[in-house]
Amino acid sequence: MQYSAKVMDHFANPRNVGEFSDADGVGEVGNPACGDIMRMSIKVKDNVIVDVKFKTFGCGAAIATSSISTEMIKGKTLDEALQLTNKAVAEALDGLPPAKMHCSVLAEEAIEAAIDDYLKKTTGKGLEKKKQHAHDDHHGH
Repeated sequence: MQYSAKVMDHFANPRNVGEFSDADGVGEVGNPACGDIMRMSIKVKDNVIVDVKFKTFGCGAAIATSSISTEMIKGKTLDEALQLTNKAVAEALDGLPPAKMHCSVLAEEAIEAAIDDYLKKTTGKGLEKKKQHAHDDHHGH
């Protein structure tokens, strides 16, 4: 399987690894069938994601998509972060092999889950509707 230099860089040197003990929102998503589990923690101030960390148990592509997606949402408003698509994550990594596209879907879902958790904690109401993902259609583990 051929990975881009960016995928390899984010796998070998992942950014924003870890978690906050006092996170404003935490989202954990995964698919036990393939073994990829992603946990995203966000710190929010004035509706902006001021810091973000992740912990991922999974393949190199899962780690790379987690890493780059944290860079892509840091400093963005919640609404801007929710606009991030798995396609944009894959493109930022100069592409992913078709069998690994589900990793970019997990990154998108982890961000949504963290924001949903933050909104539930602060407003008592989560995201209106979840986007539908075709996660299970993309497995090649």
